[in-house]
Amino acid sequence: MKKVLLNNGVEIPIIGLGTFKAKGEEVYTAVKTAIANGYTHIDTAMIYGNEKEINRAIKDSGVKRENLFITTKLWNSDQGYESTKKAFQKSLDDLGLDYIDLYLIHWNKGIENSAESWKAMEELYKDGKIKAIGVSNFTMYHIEKLLETALVKPAVNQVECHIGLPQYDLQKYCESKGIKLTAYAPMQAGKIFQSDELKAIADKHGKSIAHVALKFLVDRGIIVIPKSVKTERIISNKDIFDLELDSEDLKVIKSLWNGKRLYTDPDNCYF
Repeated sequence: MKKVLLNNGVEIPIIGLGTFKAKGEEVYTAVKTAIANGYTHIDTAMIYGNEKEINRAIKDSGVKRENLFITTKLWNSDQGYESTKKAFQKSLDDLGLDYIDLYLIHWNKGIENSAESWKAMEELYKDGKIKAIGVSNFTMYHIEKLLETALVKPAVNQVECHIGLPQYDLQKYCESKGIKLTAYAPMQAGKIFQSDELKAIADKHGKSIAHVALKFLVDRGIIVIPKSVKTERIISNKDIFDLELDSEDLKVIKSLWNGKRLYTDPDNCYF
């Protein structure tokens, strides 16, 4: 699996398995299947309610801990200095791990909350409990404010990013700060499968629409975490590295940019 080098020297696999809304035996089977088929990057969050099942899948996979990359996130109601440390420990315990590879602030819930949470995360990072720290659903403004007090730069900003919302400006800004973008909902919550234009590109290359959507992002150096609980799709989603999108393909893909969000606008996060 191709890897991306983060600003602190840690490497993250460019394709991971997303687990949003996957619970119980479903997520256990998905994670175990993914690891058995070459995935080493698993993305979760406390609010997903599946960290314990992922713990079980990791243990049952037989793969050594050091060969896996696990991301989880700090939920909104847990933000703050002491509450961040408590929430982190709970995620660590639920995942059954000694450390987390990447820990993210899930949403911006105010400059002061972010700063206090970040201070706690920096301490956990320096103690070796976290290999890299970052943010999720942060705008340029949110990052600018965080950097005013941060001692450690975020390594990653995980945001909604797909063909309809390619996040060109945000990626350019993040790259200027040494921050890598991770795309959630890279398949536009299934909307890409309704596109005749993308089907034509996929057919031309003997690939799937999902492959086209993922390769468009990966070619830009964006980390992707497609979510699936179906064995055939989990296996297929990582089969993109022999696909070469040409200039005509990119012209068509860029014409599908509509700027529409499928999920909450980070400037209007009220939960």
